[in-house]
Amino acid sequence: MTIDLHNHTPRCNHAEGSLDDYIRAAIEKGIDIFGFADHAPMDFDERYRMGFEEMREYEAEVREAADRYQDRITIRLGYEVDYLPGHMDDRVLKAPVDYLIGSVHFIDEWGFDNPEFIGHYENADLEKIWREYFDAVEAMARSGLFDIVGHLDLIKVFNYRPEGDIRPLAEGALDAIAAAEMTLELNAAGWRKPVGEAYPSLDLLRMAHDRGITVTFASDAHQPQQVGYKMAELHALAREAGYREAADFRNRKRRLLKF
Repeated sequence: MTIDLHNHTPRCNHAEGSLDDYIRAAIEKGIDIFGFADHAPMDFDERYRMGFEEMREYEAEVREAADRYQDRITIRLGYEVDYLPGHMDDRVLKAPVDYLIGSVHFIDEWGFDNPEFIGHYENADLEKIWREYFDAVEAMARSGLFDIVGHLDLIKVFNYRPEGDIRPLAEGALDAIAAAEMTLELNAAGWRKPVGEAYPSLDLLRMAHDRGITVTFASDAHQPQQVGYKMAELHALAREAGYREAADFRNRKRRLLKF
């Protein structure tokens, strides 16, 4: 069973291709369960997400596609939601979807994974930045609002790393994820970024396994040709950490399937 739950649409203003393009690519790659989780609307950084007025159209479009392709592939509906206190909206958090991915893309409203703002790293205390990032992931997990943790160690995207072992910095976040019974995604997008590796690292994935945290898989595709990107490598990484099952969601309920 091949599951891929984190993929985008042109509604986020930085992805290309139609829903049908993504779905046909998923069918060609042999994906069994394919999820759209486009960037949810928010009253911050609005250039990189759909507007609130598009939510119903987005949800209806994905559901209609799910019906059309039901004999060939299972389609899931979700949102990727930025965890940013003061900017999250109940229209998203209570939307009738299969799952919500909680992601941290901002530290004190600094978009740390946006190349436009990469200069902030040059004179920064990297250990402090990483600690603040994982503190935000921990708070996101403790909020109880989300089903899946998006790209756990996204902070490594540009390969700015503190000296020494980063595992202690992530312990609190992983403990909170386990306590919240959230699922952790293995995300292939890191292989397309300067860091050149998946999210999360094998070390963090092993820590997640030790805590009984479930996993799922994500291409994080913003173009149809990225669908299923390095899925075999993601599966191998999960197996190396001890996993044999992956999570699927329907109506905010989780089930585990062998991969």
